Amino acid sequence: MLIRHATMDDLPAISAVEAACFPAAEAASADALRNRLAVYPECFWLMIDDGNDGTAVSVSDDAGTTDAADDASPATADGRLAAFINGFVTDSPDLTDDMYDDASLHDPQGAWQMVFGVDTAPEYRHHGYASALMRRVIADARQAGRAGLVLTCKDRLIGFYERFGYVDEGMSSSTHGNVAWHQMRLRF
Repeated sequence: MLIRHATMDDLPAISAVEAACFPAAEAASADALRNRLAVYPECFWLMIDDGNDGTAVSVSDDAGTTDAADDASPATADGRLAAFINGFVTDSPDLTDDMYDDASLHDPQGAWQMVFGVDTAPEYRHHGYASALMRRVIADARQAGRAGLVLTCKDRLIGFYERFGYVDEGMSSSTHGNVAWHQMRLRF
């Protein structure tokens, strides 16, 4: 597995995995993802199945065809997108709904790494890939001198994020997708 930041070329794969991971009301649209990638590609961490762990990976040929099953994770230039985490950096201490769609709110020098989504392609779930990717995002945020990370999640995922040191701060003011969210914070 390879972890790297995204480029605009990854948009089709990112969009496909996002659509597979979230209900339509919660998923970022391709346009929203395009806007995010245009402003802060360094805040997209991708885990690519590049076949270096012994698994077989097919990638599109020059004609754009592939020998993978139709429901397989979408191809990138260097393998299949297994998982990704995205968000942006800001001085605002809380994750608000406007952040999801307004990429101009990104401040590369900000104190807080926001996490908008933790996505794992269905066929790659339950192998620890999201956990490995989250550890990388945490390490990168710490190395960048951030105060910490902030995300929102549903009740059922509180325990998952607590394992990384996130603390549940209670119900978020966010109603993104007409859902009740908990705000979780990891302070360094």
